Amino acid sequence: MAEPISIKQTIVVRSRPDVLYRLALEPKRRLKWDPNLVQADYEGEGGRLSNNALVRFKFSRRLLGLRFTAKYGQLQAPQRGGWESVRHVGPLEKLTQSWVFRPMPGGTEVTLTVNARVRYKFVKAPVERILHNMVATTLLELQRSVDAQGAQLLEDMGRELQERQKAEKKAAKEAAKAAKRKK
Repeated sequence: MAEPISIKQTIVVRSRPDVLYRLALEPKRRLKWDPNLVQADYEGEGGRLSNNALVRFKFSRRLLGLRFTAKYGQLQAPQRGGWESVRHVGPLEKLTQSWVFRPMPGGTEVTLTVNARVRYKFVKAPVERILHNMVATTLLELQRSVDAQGAQLLEDMGRELQERQKAEKKAAKEAAKAAKRKK
C-alpha cells in the first residue's frame, strides 16, 4: 500500500511574483540556483513552459541522484504552477511539486508543496526527511538567489555612481587648471 507524504512550507521573498514564477518553474533558470537539481531540461525540441510540457529532472546525489520525467500542470502565471512525475521515481510511486505566489507589501509569499506516495512503508521515514530538507533548501536558495541579484544590482549602481563622481571631480580639476592658465 502506498504511504502518502505531504510537505508544505511558506516563505516571504522580496521580489515580484512574476520574477519568482519564472525562477521556480522555468527549468534552465531553476537549474542555476537550485542545488537539489543537477539536470533540468524540456523533453523534445524547443520546449517552453506550458501545461502538459514534459521536463526531465535529475536530483543531486544528496537526493539519491534520481532521474525522472515530470509533466507541468496547473500553470497560471504568475500565481501558481507545478508538475507531477509521469512514472515512479525510485522508491516513490508519485511525486508532485506545486508553487503558489501571493503578492504582499514588501514582496511575495511563496508556498512550496511537495506530495509523494512511497511505494514501500519501510522507506517512508527517511524519504520524508529527505523531502523536508529538499523543500527547505529550495525555498532558502530561491530567496538567496533573489537577494544576490538585488545585492549585485545595488553593487553595480554604487560602482557606476562612484565612477561618475570621479569623472566629475577630474573634469572640475581640469576646468580649474584651465581657468588658472587663462589668468
